[in-house]
Amino acid sequence: MNSKQDIKVACVGAGYFSQFHYESWSRMPGAVPVASCNRDIDKAKATGLPAYQDLARMLKAERPDLLDIILPPIAQADAIRTALRCGIKWIICQKPFCRSLNEAEDVIALANAAKATIIIHENFRFQPWYRAIKTAMAQGQIGTPLQATFRLRPGDGQGPRAYLDRQPYFQELPRFLVHETAVHFVDTFRYLFGAPSAVYADLRNINPVLAGEDAGYILLDHPNGVKAMFDGNRCLDHSAENLRQTMGEALIEGTEGVLILCGDGSVEWRRFGQKEQQNVLPPSTHSGFGGDCVHALQSHVISGLLEGTPLENTAPDYLDVIRIEETIYCSAAEGKKITLETP
Repeated sequence: MNSKQDIKVACVGAGYFSQFHYESWSRMPGAVPVASCNRDIDKAKATGLPAYQDLARMLKAERPDLLDIILPPIAQADAIRTALRCGIKWIICQKPFCRSLNEAEDVIALANAAKATIIIHENFRFQPWYRAIKTAMAQGQIGTPLQATFRLRPGDGQGPRAYLDRQPYFQELPRFLVHETAVHFVDTFRYLFGAPSAVYADLRNINPVLAGEDAGYILLDHPNGVKAMFDGNRCLDHSAENLRQTMGEALIEGTEGVLILCGDGSVEWRRFGQKEQQNVLPPSTHSGFGGDCVHALQSHVISGLLEGTPLENTAPDYLDVIRIEETIYCSAAEGKKITLETP
């Protein structure tokens, strides 16, 4: 699609995280939100858009150019199939994408047959601090990158009521830390360093009210000798006024310096052999989620539709993240490092 005409956007899903999607669409140049669908019609009405309970009915009545699927994995495949049957050619789908690799491959095959495009709403790589880090690395500020560490410390996982007020289904997920959270950083590491070739994982459960793991280490081997470590523990916190702004802290280290991501969204740079730090990116002033990364991703998609610019995180590419996730769980179960197969 290369028309300069505004893109009509319909949404399905009106749960907790959808607020960030709807707010973004409401201020999006080039896009016009036209309807909301949710099985709880009152939640759909609360968006202020024409409300529906039946997805097919909404799509046939509103005829949107783009469907934004803001649903958990259990409902995504059916929503995509419905959209394809209704002739929708552009779909954004929240992550985690589908319930399994096989299910994801099946709906991608259907989309390919229908000449439709699915973009996964993997928004962490669009957070401004990772874009700034990518630019600083490309400019050679840390020389040759050697290793990276991200310490996930959102501090929201303690006690019997963990997540019940925000996303209660978290407690029931048999796979939690990696499937719901660490995949963000697997994809971000891919964006920064390239596709990994091997993985080692050590996972554990700390809060007994959770069905799945909530802490662990994941070590990824990336091209050119880069090692990336995800060190996650949802029961612990970090130094930040808004713990969910960055959800933790990071170091990107190279032969000529280090980039430091702080909990306020700022990025600092220290040259090798020196003590002084220089600011690369000031603290984030955005009060919403993740430095406005939802809006950044959705703007990226609208630009792609209107201008024909390349799209990041198309569903076929995102299958690699799902494959890595599966390998992480295998590594943790088997207690060994596993080489990743090239897709």
